[in-house]
Amino acid sequence: MAQRKVIVVGGGLAGLMTTMKLAEAGVKVQLFSVVPVKRSHSVCAQGGINGAVNLRGEGDSPYLHFEDTITGGDFLNHQPPVMRMAERAPAIIYLLDRMGVPFNRTSEGVLSFRRFGGTLKHRTAYAGATTGQQLLYALDEQVRRYESDKTVEKYEGWTFVGLVKDEKGACKGIVAQDLRSMKIESFAADAVVICSGGNGVIFGRSTNSVINTGDPVSICYEQGAVYGNPEMVQIHPTAIPGEDKCRLISESVRGEGGRLWVPRQTGDTRKPSEIGEKDRWYFCEELDPTYGNLLSRDLVSFIIYCVCRMGRGVGGKQQVYLDISHLHREQGKSRETINDLLGGVLEIYEKFMREDPIDNPMRIYPAVHYTMGGLWVDYEKGTDGASLDLDSPRNQMTSIPGLFAAGECEYQYHGANRLGANALLTCLTGGELAAQGVQAYLTKGLEGGYEEIASSRLDEARKGAEAEYQALNRSNGSENPYRVLADLQETMWNYCGIWRLQKELVEARSKLDELGQRARQCSLIDTAGWSNQAVPFTRSLIHMVEMGKAIVGGAILRDESRGAHFKLDTPDRDDQKWLKTTKCTWTPAGPTYDFSESVECNVMSPRPRKYKINQNKVVKVIMGEDFFEKAGLARTTEPVA
Repeated sequence: MAQRKVIVVGGGLAGLMTTMKLAEAGVKVQLFSVVPVKRSHSVCAQGGINGAVNLRGEGDSPYLHFEDTITGGDFLNHQPPVMRMAERAPAIIYLLDRMGVPFNRTSEGVLSFRRFGGTLKHRTAYAGATTGQQLLYALDEQVRRYESDKTVEKYEGWTFVGLVKDEKGACKGIVAQDLRSMKIESFAADAVVICSGGNGVIFGRSTNSVINTGDPVSICYEQGAVYGNPEMVQIHPTAIPGEDKCRLISESVRGEGGRLWVPRQTGDTRKPSEIGEKDRWYFCEELDPTYGNLLSRDLVSFIIYCVCRMGRGVGGKQQVYLDISHLHREQGKSRETINDLLGGVLEIYEKFMREDPIDNPMRIYPAVHYTMGGLWVDYEKGTDGASLDLDSPRNQMTSIPGLFAAGECEYQYHGANRLGANALLTCLTGGELAAQGVQAYLTKGLEGGYEEIASSRLDEARKGAEAEYQALNRSNGSENPYRVLADLQETMWNYCGIWRLQKELVEARSKLDELGQRARQCSLIDTAGWSNQAVPFTRSLIHMVEMGKAIVGGAILRDESRGAHFKLDTPDRDDQKWLKTTKCTWTPAGPTYDFSESVECNVMSPRPRKYKINQNKVVKVIMGEDFFEKAGLARTTEPVA
């Protein structure tokens, strides 16, 4: 049998893990990345990676990790793959340790674990505050071993522009563009794995890198792949606003004892160091004394938003304090110890805010951080009905045969809200499972090798991408693409962000239709035939608008509040009607939705969330019992098409 070949799109942790595991099995891999692999967005992850190793003897276990993940996701996660993730986590951490990841250690020399939001256990292994960077470099080092014998070929500086399908609709390769020469080529493969990350750029106020447009997911969605739970977008509670992006202040800061507060007295102009304890409002600790500042991200983000909406932010602005000054001042921890734990993130704050965060409380505000939604992927249960069949080609496969997905670009692990420090884990376990699914597909589900795909199919896909590129390059419309993006970001953040209201979502849908037309009428200032930035940017913009339509449409139809999706019209969770996956399909006239897939709850039945607070109660406590009535937020009764 000829050597099999697989294409992996995305050079972050999910892409590298998939590539490494396929290469280990002798499969040839072509790895495409829009930036050098070591600059993939995984490098920005700070806080750590979860795994119930239980070195502290707290009674932690993979089942408790599973339980926290499911309850944190408000039961919208499919449980068999989440159980597999939790069970694999300790082995993954020890694998990384053997690869040389410099995890923090205790004085006894064993791995150190910290707490993260949504759990009461010390479950998060970390390498200071640069965990993502250390993991990414370690995996890249492993993958480079296979570059020497050409098992792996890297295409850095290439952007994905389309799929190649055979006459039966199976994925048989991709079309990609070299961003230096602007040459467009088609590449045949036996299977394709999308590991392209999230889409935070759509919202503007985001911790994501400027490369995180989400257009590879949108392209697959527009070419027939189902988009799962698009409305589920996580907003991180602590970030530094910026012109290009918001810099993340990791949850590890709260895990190490950071406290959120504002002055009790509105308009208090004193320096934070001059405000005594009795004059500080530690709002998370008062709302839920058990979890306090380590409530799940959706709740903390919403609490901060409500505090600032009521004009109680620091200086009347959209900001609150995140304070670790007591660690040094009151608890006696040395600056060296604090920097050992949090050095990377503290350096970022000091660089951009020109303040020492050890002595001065940090000023932060929420920003879009992660998309729980993504390409719909499948799985197959084992004979016991709970675990996965690891020899199934269905695992991590999208609705298009031969097209797989792993990492943030797929939907199934996090439900309605991702638990902190599960992202790096699902990139690695999802990439591992995707590699297993691909190998099963290559041996069980594949009809003919990649060499047999008709050259006409490859040429047709390439010529279609070239025609699109030339049409954009010749565009002489009146719109500025950067202005259109700014309007898209403003629409998505204000109408479909933390605070969602049915009438505003319907308004956003109309705005997106208008933005879709404007995005196709852009005047491009760069028509060069090499290193052209304007055309790829405008192409991404068009795809971002289509993805925005899917997100807003899903939020309109999901008449409940669950996890990161809080809808003021319907503030309660509805397990009877909405314990369903949103399955979105693209059409030229707009997205269509299917809610026929019930979420698999074969291990743990839905139950109330474990916190003493929810978004509905937050509104009433912070904004007043009669807020809903005063604001005229009665449920919309007009039918929505």
